[in-house]
Amino acid sequence: MPRSEKLVIDLWCALAAALLTLPIVAAARPAQSRAPAGIPAPNGLVLVIENKPQENRLNLRALNSPYIGGVALQIRWRDIEPIQGSPDWSKLDQLFTAAEASRKWVQLLIFPGFFSPPWAFEGVRTEMFPIQYGPDKHTVEKLPLPWDEIYLNRWFAFVKQLSDRYGKSPAFRVVAAAGPTSVSAEFTLPSKPEDVRTWLKVGYTPRKYIAAWQKTFRNYADNFPNQYVSLSLGFGLNIDDHGKIAPHERKLTRQEIIDAAIGLLGRRFVLQFSNLDGFPGAGPGPRAVDFLIGYNGRVITGLQLRTSCERHSGDMGAEGNPALALKKSIDIGMQPNTTGQHVNYLEIYEPDVIADDLQAVLRDGVALFK
Repeated sequence: MPRSEKLVIDLWCALAAALLTLPIVAAARPAQSRAPAGIPAPNGLVLVIENKPQENRLNLRALNSPYIGGVALQIRWRDIEPIQGSPDWSKLDQLFTAAEASRKWVQLLIFPGFFSPPWAFEGVRTEMFPIQYGPDKHTVEKLPLPWDEIYLNRWFAFVKQLSDRYGKSPAFRVVAAAGPTSVSAEFTLPSKPEDVRTWLKVGYTPRKYIAAWQKTFRNYADNFPNQYVSLSLGFGLNIDDHGKIAPHERKLTRQEIIDAAIGLLGRRFVLQFSNLDGFPGAGPGPRAVDFLIGYNGRVITGLQLRTSCERHSGDMGAEGNPALALKKSIDIGMQPNTTGQHVNYLEIYEPDVIADDLQAVLRDGVALFK
């Protein structure tokens, strides 16, 4: 054998022997990828309650519905912690007490962003934007930039207090990830053309926005080891990392945020869409519903009705017929994907849960989960 060939073989043998002596290292996995021990996944029909700041107590009578398995509370950060470090837990205490007594599970949807307390804006970079949707639609308000570290750290300090108080409640099953948000727990930002010009001016980039969400997921993963963490579908902005308008960037950002959540939360991740109605066919709503349904069986999934069918039947798919509007909404939301999987839960607003004319629809709806 030529000397050169023998030298090559000797080197390969030495390398193989060295590799065999190295310790075997398991592939890196998120430490938080396990589902919460002993806590079932969120499931069934869920009651949505909206906090009314002018009232001292929550109206929880709908928790008595036999068709409801859980309750989701929508409440603004400023209505819980108007004074820094001194939260008023009275309404949340009431919620958890009632939920535990009625054996309903709880999802908390707490809204910072536009609805942060005044003290949380101090020293924070903000811009004025019109609120995109909801009861305060078109009202121009101050919004903290979603990546501002002072703002996020103040929000995370509140999240820690929330975890310390309720993290061990047997009823507390889901908490909505928020922080780099605006109106709700959806990851949406004001995005009209004039809004985009403002975002360009303040230096928005997908990297900044995604990094803020990564930090948020890590914080929730650490603070809520006993809960599932939900993310309500939204989009980024059509701005690329070079500060240029890019038509497809918002969808790419959406996918990166979802992938980051799955990577950090694993089996504790819940993907939710909060704009379900009874209108079939093309349009931004149905397309997003289809996108979420594609995740059925891959992660925990949930849908929330856009509004009350009893009060706004025309906006929900059947003018003048709340029962039909609710039925159409449930039918669209509960359609299976190509693997035969449907969503884990479906959230319905309180007026629809207590309305006499909708009880048969609720009864048929909850049967779809069995």
